[in-house]
Amino acid sequence: MIQFNDKNLSRVNEIIARYPQGRQKSALLPVLHLAQEQFNGWLDVPVMDYVAGLLSIEPIEVYEVASFYSMYNLKPVGKHLFEVCQTGPCMLNGSDDIIDYIRQTLNINVGETTADGMFTLKTVECLGACGYAPMMQYGKTYREHLTKEKVDAIIAECRQKEIAKN
Repeated sequence: MIQFNDKNLSRVNEIIARYPQGRQKSALLPVLHLAQEQFNGWLDVPVMDYVAGLLSIEPIEVYEVASFYSMYNLKPVGKHLFEVCQTGPCMLNGSDDIIDYIRQTLNINVGETTADGMFTLKTVECLGACGYAPMMQYGKTYREHLTKEKVDAIIAECRQKEIAKN
């Protein structure tokens, strides 16, 4: 059964309480973040339906929001998610080359996850760091002024983290 753990359910109730009665839909974005965090890094239909029920809104309202924003994953992702900006300034500074390099290095296409489940490559719209192009978001941090060498270092860093965990 899909259900938030006690800690997250308490957080959901706190978030909903921020808004006037009948306006609980306003809590949708942060509640989706909690859901994605708790339920394996992505939002499948039953999870989105559960969120809709908690907020007393129609499931389609959740699907519309979750499918609009690139920060929500609608299919499983790897342990390390690389979100490379592909808008104008990044593209002019070589983001296409960086995307191709990551694709070749990890042997995956955009939107795919490596066979070992470690890496997912995603392209996104502007991440708001145009002066640092090309760039990507990895976790909660930006990796800027990307080069092939920097990408290699990031991949090695991710692999080292996984080795350290085991």
